[in-house]
Amino acid sequence: MSARSLPDMVDYTGSGPYCYSNSLAMMLGAAAPPTAVIETLTGSPFGVQLVRGRTPWFDPYGWDPEIGLDDAIAALGWTCEHTTGGTPEQALARLRAADGPVLIGPVDMGLLTYLDLPAGDHYIVVLGVEGDTVLMHDPEGQPFATLPVAEFMAAWRGETVEYFSEGYGMRRAFRRVRVVDPLEALRASVPGAVRWLAGREDRRMPRGTLNGAEAVTALAALVEGGLDPKVRELMKFFSLRVGTRRAADAAVCLDLIGLTDAAAVARDLARTLGSMQYPLVKGDDRSLVEILHRLAPTYELLRKTLEA
Repeated sequence: MSARSLPDMVDYTGSGPYCYSNSLAMMLGAAAPPTAVIETLTGSPFGVQLVRGRTPWFDPYGWDPEIGLDDAIAALGWTCEHTTGGTPEQALARLRAADGPVLIGPVDMGLLTYLDLPAGDHYIVVLGVEGDTVLMHDPEGQPFATLPVAEFMAAWRGETVEYFSEGYGMRRAFRRVRVVDPLEALRASVPGAVRWLAGREDRRMPRGTLNGAEAVTALAALVEGGLDPKVRELMKFFSLRVGTRRAADAAVCLDLIGLTDAAAVARDLARTLGSMQYPLVKGDDRSLVEILHRLAPTYELLRKTLEA
């Protein structure tokens, strides 16, 4: 079977580390659009950053899931009550008093002991607190997960989550304030996507953090010099996988609103990102560097195509 041209390819459906988008979809219920739409509305597909010049994230410079969630909720015509911080006792009291399911996060995934996964930021939906047990739907493939309250509170504090210092983030009381067609929401989000791709100057980042092509080129240099094993593991198991999925979903969404040229660029971006997984896992750094140099100009091309 020969490879088909990119516009004729089947769009991806399957698993992926979409914790906050899946959690938001659960909270919105029957009114939720597909997670591809939610993820695209968060802005996550539109950029790449190398934090402190060391850690690659295939999302925009200065972006994080808290910003993305707020943007997607508003774009879809919803509002919610968002609380953070306080003492563990105050946070637990809020959780016990919540009427119905709540979106919780970021939490430290490494402390969700039913998963047995490394540390990292994560979002879940808590269904309720039953005595000393928290009942939740975890989009990491674990419906009706349970955790003792003490263990849950340690994870909910999120001490390892660099972008969220307050701890105990909870979104509840979701309310639809206006009916928004998902396609209209996507169209309205395009200027924001362009701003993310251009590099937003209002976002303060740690010293040495790089954006766009500069970030990708610097990552290629890190690979040539010997990639930190921890960074390789991060890319292998999370950041590259989610970055590829985001770009693929952005291509689907751009096609839906008639931006076919931009969709083609996003699909090429996704294919290039996806092609990195094999050499990354196999340690074929020469091929990895070649792919990164091909990838570098694609983000700017996507920006220019969206602007046009």
